[in-house]
Amino acid sequence: MESITLDKLEMLLFFGEDYVLSEQQHRKIFESFEFLTTFAKEKVIYGINTGFGPMAQYVISDNELNQLQYNLIRSHSNGIGDSLQPSYVKAVMISRLHTLALGFSGVSPALTKTLEVFIKEGIYPIIPVHGGVGASGDLVQLAHLAYALIGEGKVFYKNEMLKTTAVLKELSIRPVELKLRDGLALINGTSCMSGIAAINLIYSKRLIDWGIMASSVMNELTASYNDSFSAELNESKKHAGQQTVAASMRAHLQDGKVLKKRNEHLFNEKHIKGKEYFSEKVQEYYSLRCVPQVLGPVLDAWQNAKEVVENEYNSANDNPIICAKSQNVYHGGNFHGDYIAYEMDKLKIGITKLSILMERQLNYLMNAKLNDKFPPFLNRGKLGLNFGLQGMQFSAVSTTAENQTLSNPMSVHSISNNGDNQDIVSMGTNAALLSKKVIDNAFDVLTMHLIAVAQAMDISDNFDNFSTSAKALYAFVRAEVPELIEDVSLNQNMESLKKKVMTKFINN
Repeated sequence: MESITLDKLEMLLFFGEDYVLSEQQHRKIFESFEFLTTFAKEKVIYGINTGFGPMAQYVISDNELNQLQYNLIRSHSNGIGDSLQPSYVKAVMISRLHTLALGFSGVSPALTKTLEVFIKEGIYPIIPVHGGVGASGDLVQLAHLAYALIGEGKVFYKNEMLKTTAVLKELSIRPVELKLRDGLALINGTSCMSGIAAINLIYSKRLIDWGIMASSVMNELTASYNDSFSAELNESKKHAGQQTVAASMRAHLQDGKVLKKRNEHLFNEKHIKGKEYFSEKVQEYYSLRCVPQVLGPVLDAWQNAKEVVENEYNSANDNPIICAKSQNVYHGGNFHGDYIAYEMDKLKIGITKLSILMERQLNYLMNAKLNDKFPPFLNRGKLGLNFGLQGMQFSAVSTTAENQTLSNPMSVHSISNNGDNQDIVSMGTNAALLSKKVIDNAFDVLTMHLIAVAQAMDISDNFDNFSTSAKALYAFVRAEVPELIEDVSLNQNMESLKKKVMTKFINN
């Protein structure tokens, strides 16, 4: 069975590819359901003929088994807060369908077919962001997904929020009729946190790529020495991320003519003879010199998170696990979300560090006493009368500070609940949501940084000698943000540039 990789999911979510179950997946679903139907007779199996959580000791009569599944969904559809955007809901839906199709959940074939139709038709259930604690899975958020499948609640359809019944009637779709453990199988898993986490990774990789490119151009703007990202220096330290970042910087800057070489300056006897003081810095500030060492760990953390999230996305995260092959049912905790929680905590720390780097580089460009190269706040007007990008810097600092606060780990905030049945929880969805917010903030900081870089390039007298990457970045920014001389609000320009930055990364 084909796994869903991050690249595959990106195509499914943003480039119009359809997720359609294969014949093999349909067969596994059918075999799992048929086995469970027979196996469950005259046995006590959690979630089929028992109550849920701390009420699992209560046996449910045969004539109430189907109602039990509906009651579970309706009682747990009590999330609060804003709703997930449709792209995130789609990622959640694909995740749930994919794990159910592994054949370890014993769901009815009609259920997966209905979920498949929802995805195909672009029917996205309203899923509130707050609710689940990520221990018995994303119970509350996934209950809202299930709520729509049984024909209740509201959905997004064609960019409108509509009653589910109206949309299903329009498309001649019958609500799913729950059987056996369909209700529990829909909500008992990590698909919400996994879907959000996957999109977080897609966007954060773009952030990292932009951060490397912007940092490369910063070294050109300041006419830095080129040895800080040399192969010799960075390969002497055995971290893959650091080496990759340094190699990417060398690729971006390979055809530029601005960077200095130490052999031609400080290692040149004629250049240093008779001098007691050098006006140029012997080494650049850390925000310029240590880019591979700062962004390398972020890239390594991203790579590890990618592996974990892909594993979770392609795993059976249900309980109990229905195994037709061994003819048995296994009770445990595959629904627990700590794998996602830890990686999202680490990811948001890394992205916060990236936003700090961008803010520090922005500050370097703004502070004339620091860079000794550009006018205060990159002001191209009359000093004192005009203010350049001074106001924009306040926003960058404020947003970076929020990221610093949001980067406290969510995964350590376990609070016992559910009658102490769930006595240690992951908070995985909360971790993914906070990471999502940090990533969005980082795009704001990056956008302002890119505007400052373009402004500095306008001021610089070295434009023709900049690398192809620098010129491409400049053209990318200037397509959305005009050259700033007079004091004007760039608020709308920043929004349009941010959307563009989030959508794509430019390659030369």
